[in-house]
Amino acid sequence: MKFLGIDLGWKSQPSGLCCLELIDGKLQLLDLNRKEAIADILTWIDTFVPAEEPALIAVDAPTLIPNADGSRLPDKLTHKYFGKYHAGCYPANLGLAFAERTVNFGLELESRGFAHAPSIEPQKPGRYQIEVFPHPAIVHLFNLERILKYKKGRLGDRRLELLKLYNYIGEILPTLEPPLHCSTLSSSFLPEIPYTGAALKAVEDKLDSLICAYVAAHWWYWGEQRNLVLGDRTTGYIVIPQRSQK
Repeated sequence: MKFLGIDLGWKSQPSGLCCLELIDGKLQLLDLNRKEAIADILTWIDTFVPAEEPALIAVDAPTLIPNADGSRLPDKLTHKYFGKYHAGCYPANLGLAFAERTVNFGLELESRGFAHAPSIEPQKPGRYQIEVFPHPAIVHLFNLERILKYKKGRLGDRRLELLKLYNYIGEILPTLEPPLHCSTLSSSFLPEIPYTGAALKAVEDKLDSLICAYVAAHWWYWGEQRNLVLGDRTTGYIVIPQRSQK
């Protein structure tokens, strides 16, 4: 079973892409990438998960937006439950500029057989998609008291926060269930955390996509036993791991 994480650029920005595969009980990193055009992202998906092959795709973007204005229910619930961690998400509605792009991306996945999975039978192979949000996932997976603030602020501060995320991924995800096998992360895909803005943004996108892919695996492995679902298929939904058991 493969797990794809997509940190989707909501407008025209590049998107971070990660592919994990569960092999012998461990999640192996197959690719950590970044692409800009939607067509290139879909080609990447088709390459790693050909037709009929099982996979779960986790997208950091609102792919279901039923409301014409205001905020979706899952957006509001992130503020209710995760606002104290600074992990509330941006509101989504059909009047916003990004809506057509993100909703159409979900439809493209559905056309490939990836059904929305706000509920799931754990460890049953299939082709699924979910919406995820890295900030609260990071807070719960790593038992933090607030988000890691690597997206805004001074470049040096952002780099230090991103370095924390990189270290947490390497030190903690291998201890969870399912465990991430991290030996290739530094050697093949991400040799260091850079010092310049554009390069730092590229690493940020990739690490966010890795978190998305891990949340996909965690959802498939545990279902609602160790995950929260904010919302549903009608309102839109976001899947978030519960706080780590370790």
